[in-house]
Amino acid sequence: MNELHKKKEQLEEYLRSLESVAVAFSGGVDSTFLLTVAHNVLGDKAVAVTARSCSFPQRELNEAKLFCERNGIQHIIVDSEELDITGFSQNPVNRCYLCKTELFQKIRSVANQLGLKEIVEGSNLDDNGDYRPGLIAVAEQNAKSPLRHCNLSKAEIRTLSKEMSLPTWSKPSFACLSSRFPYGETISEEKLTQIDKAEQILLDLGFRQVRVRHHGNLARIEVEEEQYPKLIEKEIRHTISTKLKELGFVYVSIDITGYRTGSMNETLSLTANK
Repeated sequence: MNELHKKKEQLEEYLRSLESVAVAFSGGVDSTFLLTVAHNVLGDKAVAVTARSCSFPQRELNEAKLFCERNGIQHIIVDSEELDITGFSQNPVNRCYLCKTELFQKIRSVANQLGLKEIVEGSNLDDNGDYRPGLIAVAEQNAKSPLRHCNLSKAEIRTLSKEMSLPTWSKPSFACLSSRFPYGETISEEKLTQIDKAEQILLDLGFRQVRVRHHGNLARIEVEEEQYPKLIEKEIRHTISTKLKELGFVYVSIDITGYRTGSMNETLSLTANK
């Protein structure tokens, strides 16, 4: 724990050296921790900036708003509609790069307007190990990544968040709804809404960490292994199947491998190995 506290002290010192920051704030585990530490160190010179779009569920936006209100943090919401970005809706493998480039440009504009010196985002040490084209945009837009800079992993961030009594310490991981589609499948507002509603159905039924992957007329459900017994209960299966078909899916399937981050990136490794 002493080593972990040293990392937190290093993070505080690093943020202090930046003097003033606009924090890319999604309301998730990492950005909430980063924003809190930045606010503790810099006070009003740390401002939260959240992007509103159809790939970001309203429930997540509401949670981000509420956190800032309760903690007296200035919160700027910008409209950043990914579907308006040239090429984004075709869902290319660099989709995240296109989105992050536009996002950080908008956050930079906010920072300039408010006289803030730097923009920071919440990627952590674990993000170095997956396919993350968005990190290229981070570098190109000169955004800082304090959590990666201080070698903080997701598990360590959760531990420190719990110690700080942050409500997000045990919050399930979330990625934008656009990540639910296979690369090359067209993304539309209608499909994003379909996925949002499908995942909300599962959340309302008590599933904690969920993904509904969109494969045309087939929905592929991922949940954590410990919730498999609940998922295969006859009444639960019937409810899920009925409600997802009402949303427009013809087939509803369960992924027996279970929830994992970046499952759509598995097709990239398969292609690379051919």
